[in-house]
Amino acid sequence: MKCITWNVNGLRSVMGKGFPGFVMAEEPDVVLLQETKVNAAEMDWSWLPGWHLEWNPAEKPGYSGTAILSKHRPLAVSRGIGCAGHDREGRVITAEYASCFVVSVYTPNAQAELARLPYRMEWDNAFLAYLKELGKRKPVLCAGDLNVAHREIDIARPDANRRSPGFSDEERAGFDRILGSGFVDVFRKFDDRPHQYSWWSYRAGARQKNIGWRIDYWLASGELAPALTSCTIRQDVLGSDHCPVVLEAAVPF
Repeated sequence: MKCITWNVNGLRSVMGKGFPGFVMAEEPDVVLLQETKVNAAEMDWSWLPGWHLEWNPAEKPGYSGTAILSKHRPLAVSRGIGCAGHDREGRVITAEYASCFVVSVYTPNAQAELARLPYRMEWDNAFLAYLKELGKRKPVLCAGDLNVAHREIDIARPDANRRSPGFSDEERAGFDRILGSGFVDVFRKFDDRPHQYSWWSYRAGARQKNIGWRIDYWLASGELAPALTSCTIRQDVLGSDHCPVVLEAAVPF
């Protein structure tokens, strides 16, 4: 299977910046989206005939939202993680296939001065519990914007961002707990080079200078590790302040 995750930072916007052409050229089996920010039912999907399109919009219009676009019909689709306090912002959608669950996630940002960090910690714990429950039934592939740079290698300026949202000790420890529960950071399984970022600020030419953060991930249950074949951060693909991350794995649907 070939799977792509991408925080598009507005699906309507990225549609006019080459999104359909990118998907058609890549020929993936599954596309996971975050920050869709749109009522997708109002959009034209005739260019994806036969695909199965599943959405989890936020209650607040123009905000957040996740999606799974798939060539293969899921056995089942669920929206949210089963916690009312966490499920109003459309941050998780899960598709079940014969071999695994596929989860698209957009993790809450801790916000300036870590104002939302307590909520973020609650979210991290609840989301990990959700992944663990899925994993009791079958393996899990989870991807999206996790809003954390895990290690110093994952951020261009670690010293200047020690208490910045997305690089606090608490958020990084939350990611440690995901890996400690048996999940694999798929990109780092294949590539331990520095300067491999997936998000750049729109300010001061950060993307052109590659002053970025790696905050978009593919995570896989440990039992899937032998089937993982590649994971690539597509820094060449424009259209959003994030870029896509592409996973290939010998996992049948």
